Amino acid sequence: MKRLARPRAPRAPEGGFTMLELVAALAILAILAMVTLPTLRLDVQRTRERQLHAALAEIRAAIDAYKRASDDGRIQAGEGASGYPPSLQVLAQGVVDASRTDGRRLYFLRRVPRDPMHGDETVPAAATWGLRSYASPPEKPEPGADVFDVHSLSPATGLDGRPYREW
Repeated sequence: MKRLARPRAPRAPEGGFTMLELVAALAILAILAMVTLPTLRLDVQRTRERQLHAALAEIRAAIDAYKRASDDGRIQAGEGASGYPPSLQVLAQGVVDASRTDGRRLYFLRRVPRDPMHGDETVPAAATWGLRSYASPPEKPEPGADVFDVHSLSPATGLDGRPYREW
């Protein structure tokens, strides 16, 4: 007796992706990466700019507090001195409170913040800032015997179009 051949069942499709599907998925991922990369760069720059604003505000507030303490007679200033700190480090190291007899010190900063636009991490934080003395004009800030103001040394321009040196 002759056996009849059984009809074969159709084969189930194998799992996986076709080459066309893989290429399409990679193309979509590449487009998404091209769109998000500039946005990520802008976010990083915005974050660094916020850090720069905060650091400038912190240092400037400490300089103003030092000047007020000097004007109030709590800091011994030499004859003809402007009343501004001689360096940024003095704001963190503190000075002797002249209004007290116990030798307590006045501190204006916990530490000198680093300029976030300065790239070299080996440079001390106080050296990352450009200094302006009381005697120098605002158009051409130069260091001198005291610290009247600080600015970023970065030659770059902010998202608002102003150079960081002018913030």
